[in-house]
Amino acid sequence: MMWSTKSTLDWLAAGIRAHAVDAPMLTFRYYGPVEGRIIHIDRSQSDALRLTLDRVTLREVSPDRTPLRVRISLQGEQPWLSPAPGQVVILTASLAAPEGPVEPGGFDFRRMAFFDRLGAVGYTRTPVLLLEEAEATALPIDRLRRYLTEGMLQHMDGQAGAFAAGAMTGDRSAITEDTVQALRDSSLAHLLAISGMNMAFLTAFVFALFRYGLALVPYIALRVNTKKVAAVVALGVAAFYLVLSGANVATERAFIMIAVFLGAVLLDRRALTLRSVAVAGIILLLAKPESLMEPGFQMSFAATIALIVGFAALDGSIYRQRLPRWLMPVFTLVLSSVIGGFATAPYAAAHFNRFTDYGLLANVLTVPIMGAVIMPAGAVAALLAPLGLAWLPLWFMELGARWILFIAHWIAGLEGAVTAIPEPGHWVLPLLTLGAIWVILWRERVRWLGVLPVVVAFGLWTQAERPLLLVSGDGKLLGLEVSDGRALSVARGGGFAAESWLENDGDLADQARAAARDGFSGPRGERRFQIGTLEGVALTGKGALDKLAPACASGGLVVIAEVVEDAPDGCRLIDLATLRATGPLAVWPEEEGLRIVTTKNGERIWSGPARGYALPDLGPVTKALASDQ
Repeated sequence: MMWSTKSTLDWLAAGIRAHAVDAPMLTFRYYGPVEGRIIHIDRSQSDALRLTLDRVTLREVSPDRTPLRVRISLQGEQPWLSPAPGQVVILTASLAAPEGPVEPGGFDFRRMAFFDRLGAVGYTRTPVLLLEEAEATALPIDRLRRYLTEGMLQHMDGQAGAFAAGAMTGDRSAITEDTVQALRDSSLAHLLAISGMNMAFLTAFVFALFRYGLALVPYIALRVNTKKVAAVVALGVAAFYLVLSGANVATERAFIMIAVFLGAVLLDRRALTLRSVAVAGIILLLAKPESLMEPGFQMSFAATIALIVGFAALDGSIYRQRLPRWLMPVFTLVLSSVIGGFATAPYAAAHFNRFTDYGLLANVLTVPIMGAVIMPAGAVAALLAPLGLAWLPLWFMELGARWILFIAHWIAGLEGAVTAIPEPGHWVLPLLTLGAIWVILWRERVRWLGVLPVVVAFGLWTQAERPLLLVSGDGKLLGLEVSDGRALSVARGGGFAAESWLENDGDLADQARAAARDGFSGPRGERRFQIGTLEGVALTGKGALDKLAPACASGGLVVIAEVVEDAPDGCRLIDLATLRATGPLAVWPEEEGLRIVTTKNGERIWSGPARGYALPDLGPVTKALASDQ
């Protein structure tokens, strides 16, 4: 009964949340003027400045069909532009709806955009013109964030300043893609995410500062519970940090956990317990059920639970008894890096298809600096800023940031710094999580039964099956698994799909290298391949329709990046109309035909109504299945 009630509440919360954030998504490609108010500034993966706009106006598009928010990348330099939150701008842009998964079961950007209420993404190559300056009362937090970021960048040079500002305010628009990539390849990208660790470092410093600072004043210490006063102040600082940083999902999750912990202090309860983690998880999932599937949620709770269990096991150990008192904070920070790294590694590898071989070393060398220098210096700078003395703690912060970036680039440049990891099957992470929870919650010998599902999970991971053939949603890119990896049909075009396919295969090759592999033959626009016993041809570009009849006559599978109105009789055809209805396809050969898995599996509130389609007859048996997306 309890589990039935819980399941009902889960589904109810998910349904309410999905309908609460439902907003228009663009249903066609749009090119024309775009007017809107800047609410966020960041950078794309190509290092282009990117603006997120609300209060959007599109030419000849009715308000009920206009997205609430659009995100536009600026192609080319625009030195005259000084974007700031609250400004109203106009530009000419090319927009489209957020794309769905690039393969069945893959990451669904459209789903993420739906919950962010982002209805269109695109780019512009034209100048961005300022229509109105920000109103005095518009977006005060966003403007404060921008003001603080610019102030920090004036005192700290280069990428060190950009890193420090990003960690303190959440504004990462000054951080280059080269820096971001180095942080990723060294397993230090989490230092930029304002999540549990950053929030914990800041609130712990503020808590200690006020608790021990007030204890130095006998009059106050004898009359006030300094511990509870410090908890209230730390909670207020955490709330301000949450709002200032933009209140993204990771920061909200961290704040809820900190609030639960500090609330326990105010109620004279033990703060760091598994019950506290459970309460934080329930609150977050009731507010945002979609976060359960996000890597940040999984990694954050895995790390927090591991830290609580790990330090509880070490409580009173010989190591803690023998270490000098002054060395305990350093030992705690280093041990936190080790425990957190081991706990999050499987989830990071599963979601990002990579394992950073020297990530533990990088974290041991940098996390203590983050906790002991950068976050405390930021708090002290805020206290001293009214006195004009913020430059001193900012100088220490810059030194810490330079050290972290030095370690990031050094580790990322080592040979074998990154190992590619293939995408796990759907059961791997649930089994792994179930086994870990079993070991943690149970006592005595029965707890070790939890090791069994963990071993099974890793075994399934090593045997994960990847599609023999992948077809992109526009039919312009195919990927065929061959002896030395996945061969791609073209060396350019479809870059995001190509990159994602190779990453999911656990392949570090780029698109050009993958296109040079044996697997496809023939000229560009007419690429031939073999899947099982069936020959195939991919037709793209000008003249594709003219080549259709001869290709169909061969009796093989034909993939064409065009809508075919009148296909030749008996043609085994996958055309653009089919792909628009099915989404990208994954294909496996079987004894009696081909097994085809589609990406779109029916109506989802974020994907729109499903359209009918017919897959070609590819043999005695054609199995058309839907992915779990």
